[in-house]
Amino acid sequence: MSKTLVAYFSASGVTKKLAERLADSIGADLFEIVPEKPYTRADLVWINPKSRSSVEMKDRSCRPAIASKVEDMSQYDVIFLGFPIWWYREPSIIDTFAESYDFSGRTIVPFASSGSSGIGESGGNIKKLAKDSDTKEGQRFKAKASAEELKAWACEYL
Repeated sequence: MSKTLVAYFSASGVTKKLAERLADSIGADLFEIVPEKPYTRADLVWINPKSRSSVEMKDRSCRPAIASKVEDMSQYDVIFLGFPIWWYREPSIIDTFAESYDFSGRTIVPFASSGSSGIGESGGNIKKLAKDSDTKEGQRFKAKASAEELKAWACEYL
């Protein structure tokens, strides 16, 4: 029997709510990607070129550390990977996550929260890092996406 994981990073709580609704609606396990060094409000000020998030996003090799790991990734066949859109792509901590596991033979389905920006090339970026995975393009959702909408979308991959 296949198992599904919803793993997510949320800086402000929006992606967390989406991830919880998604996991609940499809009966998946839930894992929060928590940075070893939490982001402060000042870290997230995108108009400040010296803020932590701005610096990380300018350096494509940046890999913020994650505080904990999924104990047994091998038990999951499908991983829904959620994040906010930062600078038209996935945050660098998602790159850390994608490089941290053996995703061979697993399906990764990105989902993002954003008020207006699309998911961009996030799916392609993740596919390059999560070697031998079947990473999908993914989809962006508004903060208030319903459980029914999320479930209908997710069921395409289950």
